Amino acid sequence: VGPHRDDLELRLGDQPAKGFASHGESWSMALALRLASYELLRAEGSEPVLLLDDVFAELDTARRRALAGVAATAEQVLVTAAVGEDIPPDWDARRIGITLQDDESGRISVVNP
Repeated sequence: VGPHRDDLELRLGDQPAKGFASHGESWSMALALRLASYELLRAEGSEPVLLLDDVFAELDTARRRALAGVAATAEQVLVTAAVGEDIPPDWDARRIGITLQDDESGRISVVNP
């Protein structure tokens, strides 16, 4: 009982996404829902932090560019990436690189401004 128990069906054309959407399509739909919730919070007057956790790795060039456009309007953005080259190159001026290194005493993080 309640709105948290409602069913939500996403569709691709006349087919339900569940069972018919490719991995990339499913992933893009999930990202679109998260971005929609971010936009709803902004519309209500708050400025949420936009957290993008390794999302660029799953996107083609056009979708990367579109997501970068959304992120450019955000007050604060935190992006993580396992592969630095996945992040759009025009973001280099705002990038803080963190390199993880293993040594005998344990793992150290090196911040590269």
